[in-house]
Amino acid sequence: MESSPPSTPSKNWLQAHAQKLIALAFWLALIVAYQLYARANQLTALEVVQNLLDFLKNGLWGPVLYILLYAIRPLILFPSTLLTLAGGFVFGPVLGVLYTILASNTSSTIAYFVGRYFGQGLVNDDGSDGLIQRYARRMRANSFETVLVMRFIFLPYDAVSYLAGFLRIRYVPFILATALGSIPGTIAFIGFGASIERFDGTIPQLNPVTLGFSIAIFILSLLLSRLFKKREGRIDA
Repeated sequence: MESSPPSTPSKNWLQAHAQKLIALAFWLALIVAYQLYARANQLTALEVVQNLLDFLKNGLWGPVLYILLYAIRPLILFPSTLLTLAGGFVFGPVLGVLYTILASNTSSTIAYFVGRYFGQGLVNDDGSDGLIQRYARRMRANSFETVLVMRFIFLPYDAVSYLAGFLRIRYVPFILATALGSIPGTIAFIGFGASIERFDGTIPQLNPVTLGFSIAIFILSLLLSRLFKKREGRIDA
């Protein structure tokens, strides 16, 4: 009687996720390294942006540097709002919006695929009724509307991107909702940055007309979020 070959022992959790744990350790090291550098040089996020302003004003390379920094910004958890304001201040309301839309969608894509990488194998739809599974199914069923509302109400930009990737929301609805839903907020914050006529580290001088337009767009974004939230509720019902 032939003996059956010995069964291969199943991998434990650490072995199955070793590559992700190494990637996570590298990512955390990158975040810690930036924080230590900023603390050692007594730099706040605002001071970092102030130091970048001269480089961003540097002709052709300014927009390239701005888009590049904005794209990799989620990896060190640098606040998007400050860079967006800087974009409005340096490039003005028109080019600032164009550069920021390109940069923010690039950064969202990076954050999305980072989240998707770490979520692979962890949040599979196995038909269970757990909280995460139910929320993941809801987001997948209404991907576009859910992400759109999240963008309209200014939920933390990178957190939404990481969450969408982690829960394995389809990329096309995610990026379309991000591109459309971020437009009012981008215009509002770029407008606020463009309204700053002079900034030397003290209280900035603001252009009241541009500032008023920025506030109006901000309010419009909140109204749109309520409209789409009601529509999403009718779809769920």
